[in-house]
Amino acid sequence: MSTTAWTTDDIGDLGGRTAVVTGPTLGGLGFHTALELARHGARVALAGRTPSKLEAAADAIGAEVPDASVDTLVLDLADLASVRAAAEAAGELGPIHLLVNNAGIMASPFHRTVDGLESQMATNHFGPFLLTGLLLDQLVASGEGRVVTLSSQMHRVARSAPLGDPRSRRRYRRWMVYSQTKLANLIFTFELDRRLRRAGLPVIALAAHPGLAGTHLAVNGQLGSTEGRRAAILDAAVKAVAQTAAAGAWPVLMAATADLPGGTYVGPGGPGQASGRPRIVGTAPLARDEMAQRRLWETSEATVGLSWP
Repeated sequence: MSTTAWTTDDIGDLGGRTAVVTGPTLGGLGFHTALELARHGARVALAGRTPSKLEAAADAIGAEVPDASVDTLVLDLADLASVRAAAEAAGELGPIHLLVNNAGIMASPFHRTVDGLESQMATNHFGPFLLTGLLLDQLVASGEGRVVTLSSQMHRVARSAPLGDPRSRRRYRRWMVYSQTKLANLIFTFELDRRLRRAGLPVIALAAHPGLAGTHLAVNGQLGSTEGRRAAILDAAVKAVAQTAAAGAWPVLMAATADLPGGTYVGPGGPGQASGRPRIVGTAPLARDEMAQRRLWETSEATVGLSWP
């Protein structure tokens, strides 16, 4: 397969495989990722905060793929207790072949979670860190586990890795914090893959970014809602210059299914990596800093109360 010309036709038969996809809200990147995985035969578990939205996504997948096998898991990544409960419920899935850490929030107003964490770091990094660790045994049990975590071109904006005390108070700049969470996604991926190799476990970690995709993420982050006149105007403006959410899911799907080594980063192949068919792409130098990778991992373990692998 030529990775420079990847299409969803290259996914192949996923029968007998189980995938967990976080953030599967109808019409978003996670939804289109889950839909395509189900279309190719995978059993898909949709993991998100709101039961009604999970059911809507599951129904939409079933309508398009009548024989789809779809499960739902209630998961709030901003609440570590919810992450633990969801991971326990996921035990019923048996071996997991693929975990897609898709869910996230973007540039939201300052909010401290029930665990005392800033909400963007909690949702975009610490929650996925804990979830991945808790599902590791099931990923190992598959014999060919894969973890794909979504980053963003915004990781290049971060001036430093988020290595300080995550519960300390500091000046809050929403876009800078968002960029640090996206840098953290890459740092986590590369450190995870290195630790998995060192431990000799049959799991690999990769990352992807969607380019500029027409989802509700930016609108929800800015306004706290996707409803109302202001939200509709902003949503239309984003979609006017962006590729579709379905196309934005292509890099994720390539990272999830193509024959690629651990530590690979996939993004759109068009100008500025904003759109186009997916390909292997590079990262900012900060993402490859092994000292930062180790320090963030240790900080994350202490924050969520789990040492792994």
